[in-house]
Amino acid sequence: MYADHRIPMYSLSRLSRLSLLATRPTLAAPMTPRHLLTGAELTATELDALLGRALELKRAPLSSQALAGRSVALIFQKPSTRTRVSFEVGIHELGGHAVVLRSDEMQISRGEAPRDTALVLSRHVAAVGMRTGADAILEELAAHSTVPIVNMLSERHHPCQALADLLTLREAYGGLDGLRLAYVGDGNNVARSLAILGTLAGVHVAVASPDGYSLEDDLSLAPGATGLLTLHKDPREAVKGACAVYTDVWVSMGDEGQADERRRALADYRVDDALLDAAAPGAFAMHDLPAHPGEEVSAEVLYGPRQRIWDQAENRRHAQKALLELLLGSPAGR
Repeated sequence: MYADHRIPMYSLSRLSRLSLLATRPTLAAPMTPRHLLTGAELTATELDALLGRALELKRAPLSSQALAGRSVALIFQKPSTRTRVSFEVGIHELGGHAVVLRSDEMQISRGEAPRDTALVLSRHVAAVGMRTGADAILEELAAHSTVPIVNMLSERHHPCQALADLLTLREAYGGLDGLRLAYVGDGNNVARSLAILGTLAGVHVAVASPDGYSLEDDLSLAPGATGLLTLHKDPREAVKGACAVYTDVWVSMGDEGQADERRRALADYRVDDALLDAAAPGAFAMHDLPAHPGEEVSAEVLYGPRQRIWDQAENRRHAQKALLELLLGSPAGR
């Protein structure tokens, strides 16, 4: 038999033990993740670069492998068509894997705290997107997550949609600074995100809504915003000089109980050819979809040549890919 010449730890001197411990590798402190909950987290310079990068990715969709070998969790507590498809396909094009989670498939639907969900998901994925109701759940996820949290839609904000909208305007006009964008209808989460990110890009966002449906007049804009937000009651006043006229559904998810009341209140805020004629020459219609032709937008506009609505739907994918690169600090993965 061979003698065992290994020296047990307890026989080493205190100095020797300290020397061995000192040579053990230490784990680096985790970096504070960047989140996108409202859009105000971005600077004007970052927003401009993000949109420029999105245009590059649109021209060459498979040019980046920023998510190679990594996964992104997508939590859907609200129904989705464009958000799910654009994120899932975009993550695949970046070389990553989308982990799609419906709320009824998760323990969060049975009372698990969002904090616990954030702590678990942070151990497995590079980022988390969530489409939900109350903004508080996103805020709690972000407070405890060690990976970026992306708001894919909440009651108050829809920043990913606004990024696609600005990308669509930049494609059409080559730049954004000084443009006037009119939003006509309910002052909801879409209008709020257009106001926050639009003004950050230097756009004049003019929002027209009836009494009781207006965007708040004390909305806090992002630091560094150089654009302008104006609130109107008359839709023709809002669209005067506008290069694009934006609208959204009159009855959003959760508003079904007030459907008739909302349709009556918003009846004069339909985007049709007559309203487009009152805007700047060449102005086009925009809509985040799903649309209800004959209500907030006429069928002639929705399916005609005076719109870029379907471009907006596609641009969700490209803008979100650029966003993920930015939040993960990985545009070098091109």
